[in-house]
Amino acid sequence: MVTSARKVVCCGHNYRGHILEMGRQIPSHPTLFAKFVDTLAGPHDVVEVPEWARGMDWEAELAVIVGRPVRFADRESAAAAIAGYAAANDVSVREWQNHTSQWLPGKAFDATTPLGPVLVTPDELDPSEGLEISCRVNGTTVQRADTTDLVFDPIDLIAYISQFTRLGPGDVVLTGTPAGVGAAEKPPRSLADGDVVEVRVTGIGSLCNDIRLSPQPGSTDP
Repeated sequence: MVTSARKVVCCGHNYRGHILEMGRQIPSHPTLFAKFVDTLAGPHDVVEVPEWARGMDWEAELAVIVGRPVRFADRESAAAAIAGYAAANDVSVREWQNHTSQWLPGKAFDATTPLGPVLVTPDELDPSEGLEISCRVNGTTVQRADTTDLVFDPIDLIAYISQFTRLGPGDVVLTGTPAGVGAAEKPPRSLADGDVVEVRVTGIGSLCNDIRLSPQPGSTDP
């Protein structure tokens, strides 16, 4: 039985195209970071951050949902632990992400990770076959790739993560974003108030989220 998530574990720098656009080397191990569960949002929710949170960026992703407890997994048991797949958007606040070498602040703004719209089971969907993943901002395509460009596939990630932490039913693993993020544009591009971001994954469906920048107390220089 799939229940509410307890853990959200994310992989950065996992599509070869995105790694190249960011000027990085192909990693030998997954580049992982965690999100809090309250960063998750619905597939059609408004994504809202304070107006001082500059550098808001899109990241279309394939999400893996865990369906059974898994610990110290090999590829076979990691594959058996996957309940299914969903689409996700790892919306990132780049200014806060880049305050230090640790990404957490820019990845953990409340309710900034839309997830859904459905869970599709592994018997219906196989990322190794090359699922197209795309992102559009205000109707213009900014990302388009497929999952054959992944360095570490979903099974690799579940197996690796399970070596250091137990994953359980409902936990979410985000597998990384392909080339085409706003941070890689010259000059870098950020989302603006009123923008509409759509993420689509073949065989799963789409997320469509309005962006809101709202006046709130706080500062970019705490």
